[in-house]
Amino acid sequence: MIWLPAGFFVTALLYASVGFGGGSTYSALLSLAGFDYRLLPIVSLACNVVVVTGSTIRFARAGQVPWRAALTLSLIAAPLAFLGGLTPIRQGTFLLVLGLSLIAAGLALFVPRAPDQTAGRSPAAGYMAIAVAPLGYLAGLVGIGGGIFLAPLLHLTRWDKARRIAATTSLFILINSLAGIAGQLAKNGPDRFAEALTGALPLLIAVVLGGQLGSVLALRWLPERVIRWLTAALTIWAGSRLLIG
Repeated sequence: MIWLPAGFFVTALLYASVGFGGGSTYSALLSLAGFDYRLLPIVSLACNVVVVTGSTIRFARAGQVPWRAALTLSLIAAPLAFLGGLTPIRQGTFLLVLGLSLIAAGLALFVPRAPDQTAGRSPAAGYMAIAVAPLGYLAGLVGIGGGIFLAPLLHLTRWDKARRIAATTSLFILINSLAGIAGQLAKNGPDRFAEALTGALPLLIAVVLGGQLGSVLALRWLPERVIRWLTAALTIWAGSRLLIG
């Protein structure tokens, strides 16, 4: 299926451009291609790690990561991501949860971003430590990083400046994807885990290339708002396809 690596490339390019990993759409594309749903989160989470590792390193070098706050959110969610990876789930339930998650994620991309100079946190920002727990569980269960849901919450509550929110989101996706992978490994065993990743090698290469291009070049070609709309359209389309069947 030559379209699948191409789809992963485009997904990584778009998502990396707006600071996400793309795990939700990777999962949808794999499902539409008939990939074994039980192994699907392994590939999606691995692709997430590939895409957001570079972003996290760049944010760290630029001094944009609010380490204490970002690690607090990530480490609260990570055990739930591990538990999500361990949880057995039927195919019908998996596709339903994934489809609804994709549509919600696409709509979340339309949430306005916080300004670079925030006017002070909303009181709701103090509840983010509670909000991240279900995001972590969802991340491990269906193969997403959870950042695409976290970022809108942080922007709406004026949790921090826009760049620091993007840095926090990248770190959150990275840590929760790794925790989800650990849960999937414990559930599926090393043989099936290795089988999933070996078969996905072309897809991993595609997201390496797409993620790098998205991070470095895409924002020079198109305004960020346009990229977010394109990403939202892709995400909502993929979720709708899953729900329609």
